Amino acid sequence: MFENNLGLVYMVLERFKNTSYDYEDLFQVGSIGLLKAIDKFDFSFNVRFSTYAVPMIIGEIKKFLRDDGILKVQRGVKENYSRIRWAQEKLRSDLGREPVINEIASLLEMDREDVVVAIEACQAPAYIHDIMPGDDKEQLSLIDKLANDETTGSILEKMALREALEKLSVREREVIIGRFFKDETQSSIAERLGVSQVQISRIEKAAIQKMRGVLN
Repeated sequence: MFENNLGLVYMVLERFKNTSYDYEDLFQVGSIGLLKAIDKFDFSFNVRFSTYAVPMIIGEIKKFLRDDGILKVQRGVKENYSRIRWAQEKLRSDLGREPVINEIASLLEMDREDVVVAIEACQAPAYIHDIMPGDDKEQLSLIDKLANDETTGSILEKMALREALEKLSVREREVIIGRFFKDETQSSIAERLGVSQVQISRIEKAAIQKMRGVLN
C-alpha cells in the first residue's frame, strides 16, 4: 500500500520545492506522514484514502519545517513570533512605516518584553563564514570582517558581556542597557518604567553584582 501511494508524497512535495531543505529529507518526512496515514486509516471514514492521506503528509512536513531549527525555540515563543509577523505586516500597511515594539505589543495585547524575546529568539543565526553583503570588490566573510574591525580580545569581551547580560532578568537588563548603553539617568528610567528612582538604584546594584559574578 505504501509503494502504491508514493505518488501522493511526490505530489505534496511540489508545494515545498522552494524551501531550503534537501528534497530527499522532505521526501523521507513525507513518507513518514504516508505511513502514519496508512496506520490510522479506517474504511468507516467513508472517504478516499488519498483524501485522508494528503493532509497528514502535508502536516508531517510542516511540523518538520516548523520544529527543525538549528536553535531550538519553545513552541509558545514560535507562536508569538507568528502573531508578531502578522502584526508587523498590518501595522506596516496601516502606518506606512515600520512599527515599533510598543505598537506591536499594544495591537497584540502582549508585554513588550515578550515581543522582544520572540523576535530575538526566532532570528536566523549568522555563520562566521557567511559572505557579508556590500560593494567591496573582495567578498569578506563575517569572520574576516570581525578580524578587520576589532581585535580578538575585544570580540571575546563583548561575547562575555552579552552572556552576562543574558543572565539578568528582563527588568535588570533593561536598567543596565539604559544606564550604560543608552546613557539614561536613573530618574528617566524610573519614569519610563513607572517605579521610583530608589527601586532603579537597587535593581542596578543587584544587576551589576550578578554580572560581576558571571564575568569572574
